[in-house]
Formats: sequence, structure tokens, C-alpha cells
Amino acid sequence: MLELKHIKKSYDNVTILEDINLQIQDGEIVSILGPSGCGKTTLLNLVLGLTPADSGQIIFNGKDITKVPMEERGFNIVFQDYALFPNLNVYKNITYGLKNKPGISTKEEVDEFIELLGLKEHLNKKIEQLSGGQKQRVALARTMVMKPKILLLDEPLSALDGVIKESIKEKIKEIARDFHLTTIIVTHDPEEALTLSDKVLIVNKGSISQYGAPQEIITAPENNFVKEFILNQLEIKKNNIFALFHQSMARTVQAGARL
Repeated sequence: MLELKHIKKSYDNVTILEDINLQIQDGEIVSILGPSGCGKTTLLNLVLGLTPADSGQIIFNGKDITKVPMEERGFNIVFQDYALFPNLNVYKNITYGLKNKPGISTKEEVDEFIELLGLKEHLNKKIEQLSGGQKQRVALARTMVMKPKILLLDEPLSALDGVIKESIKEKIKEIARDFHLTTIIVTHDPEEALTLSDKVLIVNKGSISQYGAPQEIITAPENNFVKEFILNQLEIKKNNIFALFHQSMARTVQAGARL
């Protein structure tokens, strides 16, 4: 279990996170959701160990890791821009981390991740030859071969559309389920958070507005911010879909009338 107790973080006397208290169970997918500048990426970096907390505790499996360096925590992150090496092919990108830690995954285990993420036919390609969805899968495979204790994902679906986005969502769910891997995702999209996660953490102005299962968030928002941020965005999406549908129907009717 990952537990955050009274975490606080400031930059230049500006409070970014204030009294964050949170428990994440083993194997859960948790999305950190909120508007730009709310502190969600800072919170992800605190868990990773990239950013130190000003005060409070981070506890993992009963051990205080607040001051444990990032490289010793065993958590891995997939960055929003994938951070792949353009001079290396897909296979060398996937296995890059094993050069320094060759015993973490066997060749059979690497092949298993490649198969799971549907990358077998792309192994000799350069990164520039891949689509956005394929790059995301390579980044996931590179992270998984290092066998992270916690998987962190920063806006993993923001650059993807439609079917590709849905396929990556399913792969993330599959990885978390098959490997019982605690997964923490930063997103600004309520639909992503609600359809991908076991729990959703909604952050506003550096504080937790609500933390609960997607159904709880939708049916019992705890304050006006949650209601407006979540439900209004979903309503806008729904209306946009209906508008596109009606426009398409209108064009079809007009085309039929001309025949």
C-alpha cells in the first residue's frame, strides 16, 4: 500500500500542495484529475521521488520512503512525450534500462511484454516510423521490463484519439490486473479518469476535493467544484457528440432530398 500523510509542497513561498492525505491499495489504478496548475503533476513527482516534499510522509508497504532517493524507490514513470531515443530502434528502446540492471527481466519476460503490447512486428523500426499509439506502447514496454513497484503515467492518452486511445486504456488496465501493479495516472480529462480507474483523486488549488470510486464521484460529488468540473465537462462532451450526430443526419437527409 502507498500512503501519503500530510504532504505539503511550496515553490517560492507559493503553496502547490497542502495537507495531502491519501491511501492507494496494491494493484489499484488511481487517476489524479484536476485543472491545469492544480498540483497534480507535482504530486506525481513527489511519489516518484523527483521532487522532495517540504513536510509530511510517503509510506510504501509500511516503510517511510519520504527521503529515499528516486533511483532507490523502484517506481517508474512514462512521461507525456514518451522520452524515447530516436537513434535507437524499438527493441533497443525497450531493453535500454536493462544495460545497467541486466538481471531484472529475462529475455523470455521481455518477449512477454513485447507480445502483450503488440510490438513484435515493430521491433526493428525507428521511433520516427511509429504512430502515437505505438510510441506509447513502446514507452510502456520499456517501463515494464524494469518491473516497477509502482507505475506512474503522466497524461498517457492526451496525444491519442479514438480507437487508439481506447486500446491503450485497455492495455493499461490489462497490465495493472495481470501484474497486480499499482498504477497512478495524471490526467485533465474526466472521461479518461472515470473509465480507466478504480479510484479518482480530484485536486483543486493544491487540495483534495474528493477521492473515491468513479461511481461515487458521479453520483455523490462532495462539493460544487467536483460537480462543475466533472459533470459539466461530461455534459459538454455529450452535447458535442449529439451535435455532430445531428449534423451528420442533416447532411444525409439533404443528400437524400437532392436525389
